[in-house]
Amino acid sequence: MMDNEQRPTLAGTDSPGSAAETEAAEPPDPPSSLSPRLFPPTVKERERGASFPQSERSRAFRRRFFPDAPSSLWNDWRWQLQHRIRDLAGLARVIRLSADERAAVARHTGPLPVGITPYYASLLSETDPDQPLRRTHIPVGGEYLRTEGEADDPLGEDHDSAVPGLVHRYPDRVLFLATGFCSTYCRYCTRSRMVGGGEYTFSHGQWERAIAYIEQHTEIRDVLLSGGDPLTIATEKLEWLLARLRTIRHVEFLRIGTKVPVVLPQRVTRDLTRMLRRYHPLWMSLHFTHPDELTPEVAESTARLADAGIPLGSQTVLLKGINDSVPVMRELMHGLLKLRVKPYYLYQCDPITGSAHFRTPVAKGLEIIEGLRGHTSGYAVPHFVIDAPGGGGKVPLVPNYVVESGEGRLLLRNYEGHIYSYPDA
Repeated sequence: MMDNEQRPTLAGTDSPGSAAETEAAEPPDPPSSLSPRLFPPTVKERERGASFPQSERSRAFRRRFFPDAPSSLWNDWRWQLQHRIRDLAGLARVIRLSADERAAVARHTGPLPVGITPYYASLLSETDPDQPLRRTHIPVGGEYLRTEGEADDPLGEDHDSAVPGLVHRYPDRVLFLATGFCSTYCRYCTRSRMVGGGEYTFSHGQWERAIAYIEQHTEIRDVLLSGGDPLTIATEKLEWLLARLRTIRHVEFLRIGTKVPVVLPQRVTRDLTRMLRRYHPLWMSLHFTHPDELTPEVAESTARLADAGIPLGSQTVLLKGINDSVPVMRELMHGLLKLRVKPYYLYQCDPITGSAHFRTPVAKGLEIIEGLRGHTSGYAVPHFVIDAPGGGGKVPLVPNYVVESGEGRLLLRNYEGHIYSYPDA
């Protein structure tokens, strides 16, 4: 393998790893009746999985590169995890790599390894290294260039960690990092320092320390589960965590931040949604990047979540040459609304080490917001924010629509550029 990421241990579907490998993938089973050993999928489960939709593109990719896998296996999220593309040979089998890509993959060590589910790989261009989704998931030489202002932890999350894995930055809410594992790794990841291997580990004991801290701090009313990706945790383990948090009286609602419904939509099983329904109020933030991700499979995963009563919001990172235009962003936001996903945040790309080739000027984000506001539904316009380096939190930015103020009035510019006077007593 070309990286040091540990493969997830899924009983009955993967060979068992060492204790260290299990811990690196996800915390061990908590001692609870909610966390039985995972067994291989039953015939009934496989039949249910076979009903998950497959686009023609997915079917063609499966027949070409995984001819021995029937639809029932392709639709099994555990099979998808087992067969992730994780090294140079795996990539070269399905993609004609450029010299830059090949050298960058071969050079990689440490966290943020290559990791792409077969489903998501089917969306990548085989021949075009400039295709947006391909650029976001296959390393290039730009990752190894460090520019001024970049840092491994630019948001200061480690500094604001009350206990390992729990970031308490805002007064009434915490960020609970439950795992360091993702099914698919984005190359601009804010937590590239800790996902997919490296010095950060996650364990049941760490979960317990984080829960104890939340119990002791009654001002905490909102818990956001993130990582890594919480939906890569086995359903029984995730339920144990949700149930444990729900017993804390002052925690009013829970949130899950995830890209799994986009890169591993098959994970959104009926069993998962039935479990999630038990822990309302529960909200979910989904990470979308580009309209090419809006597939029939993703329409199914988001529909299942929405039908389970889970409010869905999107978070999109502004990326140079990938989604940094009004037409692309408008298409994405319109597509999300049709999937019952509310566009929530458009993030300025964080200055992670090696991210210069992804970052746009801040003015580009303001230009996109101005190109959306008034030109489409208000529901389709996300908040444009910068997560302030050093732990300052999210700072919203908007175009300046106030032309002049004073003498009891405001001059306002509307989306068409016309000027209107408002009496401001």
